[in-house]
Amino acid sequence: MDEQAGIDAGIQHYYSSVFDEDARLTTRSAQSALEFIRVQELVGTRIAAGSRVLDIGGATGIHANPLAEAGHRVTLVDPVEEQVVKAQRHGTFHAEVGDARQLRFADNSFEVALLFGPLYYLRTAEDRLKALAEAVRVVAPGGWVFAAAIPRFIHHAAVSLGNIPPKPYPQAWVEVLESGTPAPSGRFPAGHFHTAEELEAELQAAGLTAIELHAIEGPAGFALERLPNDEALLQAALTLVRRTGHLTAIRDMTNHLMAIGRV
Repeated sequence: MDEQAGIDAGIQHYYSSVFDEDARLTTRSAQSALEFIRVQELVGTRIAAGSRVLDIGGATGIHANPLAEAGHRVTLVDPVEEQVVKAQRHGTFHAEVGDARQLRFADNSFEVALLFGPLYYLRTAEDRLKALAEAVRVVAPGGWVFAAAIPRFIHHAAVSLGNIPPKPYPQAWVEVLESGTPAPSGRFPAGHFHTAEELEAELQAAGLTAIELHAIEGPAGFALERLPNDEALLQAALTLVRRTGHLTAIRDMTNHLMAIGRV
């Protein structure tokens, strides 16, 4: 089994038997609401009314459902059948099993493509560009592609903070920062972690233009993962990320980073 095939198998096991992605996106912590609100505002304020939206790697439909309820025509694809079944229960959009690297849809079938997941599960730049190229292919000229990544900075923090730094410093932790290669410990089936600049370069290589980079949760997101829902903290975190989430370097201090480009 090659490396990507192992990650793909890990994704199936993780999201069908180990981890509840629906809870992470809704009720697990204060970060859930922060991520949801930011994604909806970054997408919803840009796309035209009644857009055809393809949600690639859309999990259980937490973002697809409100977009459909807002009047957009949404189709969701996800590689994990159990998540697609949960997505279908919303009843407001079409959901099916699919792979970001090989979409079944015709060219120019949508005005919007969302990739909130595929890029950080794909180990090689070749596979990530394949997924981005497929999104570009199915979106009509003038349409939008929104792609999320997990920053190297935040993953390094997650694996390294909270303990006395070991000596010698683990080479696996160095490689997270140098190349975006996931540390081998942990159950999350990651493929790659980005810098903002690397993510922007990948969108450019896929032919996208007018690219913007924004932190989704921002500097407070890491802390909010440890806390229950709290409206005052949520509003403070939203204020902070709205003011700073586009700034170079600061934008990498976030749980998730979003790149936005035009076809």
